[in-house]
Amino acid sequence: MSKISLTTLQKMKQEGEKIAMITAYDATFSRLFDDEGVHSILVGDSLGMVVQGHSDTLPVTMDDMVYHTANAARGVQNALLIADLPFMSYSDVKSACHNAARLMAAGAKMVKIEGGAWLSETIQHLNRNGIPVCAHLGLTPQSVHVFGGFRIQGRDAQRAEEIYHDALALQAAGAQMVVLECVPEQLAERITKALRIPVIGIGAGAQTDGQVLVMQDAIGITSGYIPKFSKNFMAVTGDIRKAIRLYVEEVRSGEFPAAEHTFN
Repeated sequence: MSKISLTTLQKMKQEGEKIAMITAYDATFSRLFDDEGVHSILVGDSLGMVVQGHSDTLPVTMDDMVYHTANAARGVQNALLIADLPFMSYSDVKSACHNAARLMAAGAKMVKIEGGAWLSETIQHLNRNGIPVCAHLGLTPQSVHVFGGFRIQGRDAQRAEEIYHDALALQAAGAQMVVLECVPEQLAERITKALRIPVIGIGAGAQTDGQVLVMQDAIGITSGYIPKFSKNFMAVTGDIRKAIRLYVEEVRSGEFPAAEHTFN
């Protein structure tokens, strides 16, 4: 697999070729996922839950994200490496630019931020400073207490319209990718068709331009709650490399996510 850039992912969207993304937090797993053909690797603040053992992502610090981004970057040869800006690290433009620069220096090729149209100015400033941005809409885990828990977003008409218009506004501000989490499939399809930039889903149905999963969910080592949108690919293959290969194949073919992984 040749080196993947944002231009590569944009071309994949235009040609209707699905994008497979997965999280990783260290060099060993990022190298394995890179070897097995994953297009993009996300160093997610999900590490707060699956690595550090917290109940949500809020305790994750910038130092945590820089450390894990640098580790994951050492294992990546071809996939596009994206890193999350953690809770309250981009509450103003100056902080966003400073903290995003730290992630880019650690090896990220793009940063991801959670929130709606209010982030437009921040995205514009990041772009001006050479930092590509992936927006994150729908269920944004850093806002879990605002939502009253990990709840599906966009099931009522008003909230669906808000998410739709946020997506358009963030694209206009310069976002070059969008992650949609836990929204109805119909809303995700509408947004995907409306945007020129790639839309990656997690619990957003099969009509997006690609999928992302937390690695622990994809290989079936999550303890406790198992999200509806996840699939244990290692239960099928019995081998982690084959599991990731199968994940990529099923995303590209449209077999994953199936109806049982989708919200309506």
